[in-house]
Amino acid sequence: MKKLYLNYLGTFKGLSTEVWWLSLITLINRAGTMVIPFLSLYLTKSLNFTLKDVGWIMTCFGLGSVLGSWLGGKLTDKIGYYKVMKTSLFLTGVLFIALQFVTTFTGFCIGIFLVMLVADTFRPAMFVALSAYSKPENKTRSVTLIRLAINLGFSAGPAVGGIIITSLGYNGLFWVDGVTCIIATFLLINVLNPKKAKTLDEVKTENPVSVFSDKAFWVFFVAMFIFGFVFLQYFSTMPLYYKDAHHLSELEIGLIMGMNGFIIFLLEMPLIKWLEESKYSKERLMFVGLLLTGISFLVLNLTGWVGVLIVGMLFMTIGEMIAFPFSNAFVMERAKRGNQGEYMAYYSIAFSAAHIFGHNSGMQMVDALGFDNTWWIITAMSMVGLFFLLMLIRVVKKEKVKA
Repeated sequence: MKKLYLNYLGTFKGLSTEVWWLSLITLINRAGTMVIPFLSLYLTKSLNFTLKDVGWIMTCFGLGSVLGSWLGGKLTDKIGYYKVMKTSLFLTGVLFIALQFVTTFTGFCIGIFLVMLVADTFRPAMFVALSAYSKPENKTRSVTLIRLAINLGFSAGPAVGGIIITSLGYNGLFWVDGVTCIIATFLLINVLNPKKAKTLDEVKTENPVSVFSDKAFWVFFVAMFIFGFVFLQYFSTMPLYYKDAHHLSELEIGLIMGMNGFIIFLLEMPLIKWLEESKYSKERLMFVGLLLTGISFLVLNLTGWVGVLIVGMLFMTIGEMIAFPFSNAFVMERAKRGNQGEYMAYYSIAFSAAHIFGHNSGMQMVDALGFDNTWWIITAMSMVGLFFLLMLIRVVKKEKVKA
């Protein structure tokens, strides 16, 4: 046990102080995003919106996310990651608090669009900051540490969110969301101010290659969009499946979703270190990640046993543990040839675009076809994503041969 414990601690060695601070800020921020997993339930149960209404609100969520990611990339390349992160966190806090007072369909569409527009300018800036604060050999593990912070926040968030809903109602979530974002802003100002923070890998490219001329990146982009489409069902249609098909309470839903983050917190860093040492390419590891995520939907249709929900969540958890860090490291590597903010923005946009289509399509499919048929379609989409990742493996191989 002692050896296991020491090996586990060893996987965190060599990461810079700034990466640890960035992770803590992300943890505080993400612990507050407990509204998101419960958003579809809040809209249907508290505001009495239909599933189709929720689908369109989630589309506005995605549109705000796409525009925010694009804007974040542009601003990061122009004014730097620190200013973008600081402004984004503070304004997101204020907007989350205000969102609880919006109760009309049109108002909520506009409100969630603005929240995500401001909130997602943070993502490209944070990825560029992460790259600057990490030595080249530590980038995948730095990404993994940030993901640990996100997932620890997500594991605490839904569980605490379930308790807050039970005791204070849904409005309590918006207050907690807003206040945690504002707290994260003041922490960022104190510890990551450019006068104090030390950059370890500042990349300045004299003649940056445009992301639009990078063929491999766009094959990767399509694969990540499909992965995002599939993965995001766990944050919109899946809570409804737990509630309507298996009759779980909000607290039970929060605990299942919290289990995902807890497993990631315990196992992702050792898993990533082991996979890095295994010498498998990033493209092949992304393939395995998407394959496991697809299987997580397939198993739901094989039995009506309630325990299959945990089996599905385990498959999805291992899939995302592999796919996310290596996809992020893949982009960081390619971003060195161009504008880093632009590359990170389009990486974020792949997932933001998935928000536009994923939530809405999932809701419409559930409404029209039922849960079982929806899971078959999602499984088939995973297969399409795997085809694009096979294409990516071939394109990258050809690049290496030419080089």
